[in-house]
Parts: sequence; structure tokens; C-alpha cells
Amino acid sequence: MEKITLVKEIYTEAFKNWRSYILENYFKIFSWLCFVLIGLAIYAIVFRISTGFTFSNI
Repeated sequence: MEKITLVKEIYTEAFKNWRSYILENYFKIFSWLCFVLIGLAIYAIVFRISTGFTFSNI
């Protein structure tokens, strides 16, 4: 049990002040990019359904 507590303490100390300017902006840009790509995928599916595209190859 003592080793688990020690590992937990080392882990929390290592990531206590991880917020840097570059990393914070990277996550913001990455999340906006993900939202845009999800929106684009939804648009593509709706466009294909509205134009009568068949999704099966049979």
C-alpha cells in the first residue's frame, strides 16, 4: 500500500503545473478541429441522404 501511495504522490507532483501556453492552445485548436470535422461528416451524411445516395453495393 505504501508503494501505491508513493506512485500516486509522484504522479500528482509531476502533473501539478502542466498548464503551459503552448499545450493549452494546442488542446483548444485540436478540439475546434475535431468539432469542425464532426460537423463536416454530419453534413456529408445528410447531403448523401438528401440526394438519394444508396449506401449498399448490392
